Amino acid sequence: MKKPLKIVIIILIVILAAPVISIIIWTFQPRKQMSVIIMDKSVPTITRDNHRSFVWILTNGRFVKKNKMSYSYKKDYYGFFPTRPLRDKKWATVPLRLSAINDVVAKTDALYYTDTYGVYFNDWYPGINQSRRSTKMYGGMLFSDYLYVVEMQRNKKLSILEYNTFDYPTQDLERAKTQDLILGIKCTGWTAKYYQSLDTVNDGTVPTWMTALYRRQFKTQWTFTKPGIVFLKGINKIFVLEEGTHLKSALPLITTDSIYREKYGITNNVGFQGWIDIIDPLKSPVISNYNLSTTALGDSLLYDNFLTNKFPAVTTDTLDHRTYYFAGDFANNNVDYWTSRFKGIERLKGIMFTDKPNDPRRFFWRYYKPLVEGIFNDYYKQMKAAK
Repeated sequence: MKKPLKIVIIILIVILAAPVISIIIWTFQPRKQMSVIIMDKSVPTITRDNHRSFVWILTNGRFVKKNKMSYSYKKDYYGFFPTRPLRDKKWATVPLRLSAINDVVAKTDALYYTDTYGVYFNDWYPGINQSRRSTKMYGGMLFSDYLYVVEMQRNKKLSILEYNTFDYPTQDLERAKTQDLILGIKCTGWTAKYYQSLDTVNDGTVPTWMTALYRRQFKTQWTFTKPGIVFLKGINKIFVLEEGTHLKSALPLITTDSIYREKYGITNNVGFQGWIDIIDPLKSPVISNYNLSTTALGDSLLYDNFLTNKFPAVTTDTLDHRTYYFAGDFANNNVDYWTSRFKGIERLKGIMFTDKPNDPRRFFWRYYKPLVEGIFNDYYKQMKAAK
């Protein structure tokens, strides 16, 4: 056999063997038993986008339920459940019941509210009038949801809350109690979203209700066409920062303190394209910040709305570091769930993701995965040490 042919055969064997070896390593790594409450009230499709990537991390890291079975993103959560056949548009809900709080929390190790925004009429019945935010079918953080976090915190257990936990449609009482008593932060009421294109003629990404709100507020047409960031306060206030005018570069970057970068293996300056919750951390430790590359005009527009170009992305509590707030739609990532059983798959750079700033996959692999995995691994070690 000629030498070049031998080399080709060896390369093919290595390529074919690598996935098998990866699955074998994943299969035989130690299972970490941890009971996790997952809540997702925003599930308008069967893909479960707002918590699937989190369950991917649990599965890939070998975190399992008490029965030693892997978590299922299709079944193992509380919230909104689309039912089959999908064409019938029927649905069910599985709430956290107040009557069972003591029993549930006693058996639970960690809690993660990935999304409480809910499902709305236009989400569930596409094609209906999109000119304004539609009627809520289900959603918002309830008083019972709040009490579960209180009880988890009282028992010094891990809790992670994410963007929209206390924004619309959560009621004022639950919002105030959650941010003040649990998280130790202050909600500004502002949210923001990056768009690769603000052009509503050639690109249909920006919702029509946003442009309608802008026209009502400013009595002028929406003329933005470049990349930019839309800022919203509640359902009645809006302003826009556009690249070239207000921003040198439109993509928000997440920067992380060097201590946490080293601790969790997080990459610095990672772009984020999802929804952002603008908060005041007060005295809460900040793990990461959002940074906007603004011009003088952009700074002036932010100042007019009592905002700056830097604000927290992740905060934690001051005492036990077991309560975290992710001020963004972090768990909503497009990652193929079948890849969760391949150990070390993140090393396939160029296939799973690239280092291009505008590659949305980079956020999951370079920031969200190592952060969540690190938090859960640390907590698991603490659980084991306490036994």
